[in-house]
Formats: sequence, structure tokens, C-alpha cells
Amino acid sequence: MGADLPDEADGHADRRDDQAAHGGRSPRPDEPPDGRPDRQDDQQPAADARSSRHASTPPETRDHEEYYIALRKQDAAEKAVAAKQATADEQAAYEKWEKDAEDSRWMWNEYQRRWPPSERPKVNRPDSEEGCWQGEGDSYLSRPDNERVEAACDQIAKREKEKITPAMREIESQDPDRHLVGLEHCRKGHDRIKEKVYGMKTELNFSAEEAVSRVPDTLRFTFQYPEARYTQGVWAEITRLQNQGFEQHTRKNSWSDDQYKGINSQWVHPESGQRFEVQFHTRISFEAKELTHKAYERLRTHKADIFEELVLEAFQRKVTADIPVPPGAADIHDYP
Repeated sequence: MGADLPDEADGHADRRDDQAAHGGRSPRPDEPPDGRPDRQDDQQPAADARSSRHASTPPETRDHEEYYIALRKQDAAEKAVAAKQATADEQAAYEKWEKDAEDSRWMWNEYQRRWPPSERPKVNRPDSEEGCWQGEGDSYLSRPDNERVEAACDQIAKREKEKITPAMREIESQDPDRHLVGLEHCRKGHDRIKEKVYGMKTELNFSAEEAVSRVPDTLRFTFQYPEARYTQGVWAEITRLQNQGFEQHTRKNSWSDDQYKGINSQWVHPESGQRFEVQFHTRISFEAKELTHKAYERLRTHKADIFEELVLEAFQRKVTADIPVPPGAADIHDYP
């Protein structure tokens, strides 16, 4: 039989048990004797917090239609803010371009003062016949070839008016955020076509009729986009052109070039076989192309001496360096 301990001894034993339960220390007055927290009491603050959060969120009273209308309004408002910022950024870029272009125009005036176009030598062929065509340098078409090219140019003008331009206008109407520019000059001049015909006859031994049918840009159309929508717009345009039945033959991305920036593509109207070019530009890149066009034409003739060529190329580089590249434009791949 065990001996009964005094009450005081029992009290010491209880305290030892409590201290063991609490890691050797005396329990605080607010702790349970066994050292284990009351699970229900311990979780009550978290439950109260969840109840508070639910209580602070008002119940959804809108039906699905009202909810989606509000969502669309919010989305439209966010897009309007983004569009306003993009417009402001583009306007700031254009103002900078205008200042830079002033220097470029001064450079071009200085070039023309140094090399006046009126002083370039002209070649007169003593054996030329009446009705022939003579271009810069030794470019020459006989009277029969000249007449064939003139007739072909008339056919090109007819296809442009009746087929190509109406289709391009239809494409233009599908997106109000960009537009065709320079449409009044979409047909290449007869002299420039004849220069290309002369080159193909000389280098490739083409007939005049075959040569003029292979000139890829007797017609040229240019779409101009806001910078922020350029890349998206170009891809959309390619799809629209294909939906019109046009066949894409080539596409060249020159946004990384130091002499010209933009994208040029060549297309064919299957019904008539008419070839034409479509260029994709921003406002600034289009104006830069117009500013450097005469320099490009002079370089193309290969009639300038080495020093003049260096000046012309430096001029084109200066103008091109001032063109902002639209986001994603450099990623549009060439075709094929």
C-alpha cells in the first residue's frame, strides 16, 4: 500500500507536472494547465477576420448583362487612356523629327548647290530616230520599242483605275486608324518605266513587252500607320490583300537598314497578271522616304562619282537615323 502524501506535497507534484508541460517554466495565468492551446479559442480570431472580409464585400446585385456592360466600359476607358498616351508620344516624336528634318533639308540644298542637276551631262545620240526615247546616260529605246512600252503603260493605267485601286480602296475602308498616302502618284512615270525596260533588255535580253510586264512596281500603294499600331496593322493588311485575291510574291523588311526604313511587298492581280507594290510606313518613315527619294534616284543611275556617292549615302543615313522604329516592326519576317 502507498502512503498518503500531505496536501502540500500533492501541490508540489502538481506544480512539477505543470512546469513539465510548459517546458520547465511556470504557466501563465491565461494558459491552460496542460500547455495545449484551446483549439477553438485559438482559431476564433481567424474566423472573425474571414467574417469581417466577407462583411466588407458588398454582394453582387448586377445581372450578367449589366456586369459585362460595366466591364466593357472599363476596358474602353483603359484603352482610351493608352491611346491618348500613344498619340502624345507619337506627336512628341514627330516634333523631334521635324526639327531633325530641317537639318536634313539644309544638307540637301547644299548638295544641290555643289552638284546642280542642270549641269549633269546629257547624251545625244546622232543616230536617234524620230519617236525614239532617250533617258539619262545611254538609256535608249527605239521607236517601235518606245511605242510598245507606251501601249503597255496605257493598259497598266486602265487596270489601275478599273481593278487595283478600287480593291485597295475597299481594303482601306476596313480600318479607319490608317490610310493610303500618295495615291495620286500610284502610277510610276513613263520615263522611269522605260529606264527599267531598257535595263532588262540590255542585261537580260528581254523584249520590250516582256520587260514591261516584269516591272514589279509600275503601280505603288502605301499604307501609313500610327507607330503604336504599325506591326499589328501590317499583318492585318497582308491578310486583307490576300482576301481580295491578290498573290504576294515578295516582302522585304528594311527597318534595320541604315539607308531606308519601311516594308516593301510585291503583289500580283491574278486575273490580269498586273504586278504592283505595297509599302508599309509610319508618318515619319514615309516623309523620310520622300525626302531621300531624289538621292536614291541619283545613286540608282550609277552616274555619280565616288565623292558624290559618299555624300548621297551619308545624307540618306542621316535622315534614316532620325526615324523611330515602331514596336515589333523588326520582327516582321521577309517573304518568301
